[in-house]
Amino acid sequence: MKAYNIDNFAALIGIDWADKKHDICEHPNNTDKYHYSIIKCKPEALHEWAMSLKKRYPNQQIAVACELKKGPLIYALAKYNHITLFTINPSTVAKYRKAFTPSGAKDDPTDALIQVEILTLHMAKLTAIEPESPAMRSLTQLVEYRRNLVQDSVDLSNKITATLKNYYPQALEWFKEKDTFIFCDFISKWSSLAKVKRAKKQTLLDFFNSHNSHYAHVNNARILSIKSAMPLTEDVGVIEPNKLLVEVLIAQFRVLLKGIESLDKAIKEAYKVQDDKVIFDSFPGAGPQLAPRLLVALGSNRDRYDDASELQKYA
Repeated sequence: MKAYNIDNFAALIGIDWADKKHDICEHPNNTDKYHYSIIKCKPEALHEWAMSLKKRYPNQQIAVACELKKGPLIYALAKYNHITLFTINPSTVAKYRKAFTPSGAKDDPTDALIQVEILTLHMAKLTAIEPESPAMRSLTQLVEYRRNLVQDSVDLSNKITATLKNYYPQALEWFKEKDTFIFCDFISKWSSLAKVKRAKKQTLLDFFNSHNSHYAHVNNARILSIKSAMPLTEDVGVIEPNKLLVEVLIAQFRVLLKGIESLDKAIKEAYKVQDDKVIFDSFPGAGPQLAPRLLVALGSNRDRYDDASELQKYA
């Protein structure tokens, strides 16, 4: 991993970011001056500021510290060759503030100054953000978005389960796995026990077969259970509100499942063009979901780790 020191830079800058504006502390190297400013978070404002740095420090590198590893601010600044981005853990800034500010109160300009001081004193211990290739960055975001959608689907599945238990618990026994289209379509078609009990046996069989559920003993057991099921409650004051909520949740659930499928296809395409694919495919147990995640976690930049021991300590 490349080591940096403050002599490599014409100026050290700390950015305390926020949703609508960013507080800047700029410290020209080898001076005792500190300039404070505020810029809007709009792309145009960030570009104008970045280019002003290039004009004021021609043919020189600028060190910029921020409490982020990714996000709009990092994406906006990473494209400028004259800027080297350093990430500082927010807890580090908070502890520094607590140690040297009696009140411990957060103040945006002060936090930007703290980042400059940390850059000045501890640059060699900080991590510079060195963007991966566009293909790797794309795969990284796809994997992250998939993970978020999977968690959303788990949360939504739990809501659906809790709601069905209020009036229609049998459906949970007929389908052990909830994150499937057969489950979504079944609940959409027969959102209450009364509805499904009115369905003909052949209608149910056709439904199961059309969803690739061809195990006769499983389908017959479901149908037998449907016909013999006793309602948990017949109170329409309980059934109707919960049925409506389930219909809404199932519609959302189906969209999430389709979204995860789309991301799986995109991840597969993005992963297969990676040079290191053969390495991660060789790992025991690394299937189509895990192998891309491992590649993203470890990255393709060999300079991230000085030796094997650093990689072994990675978590």
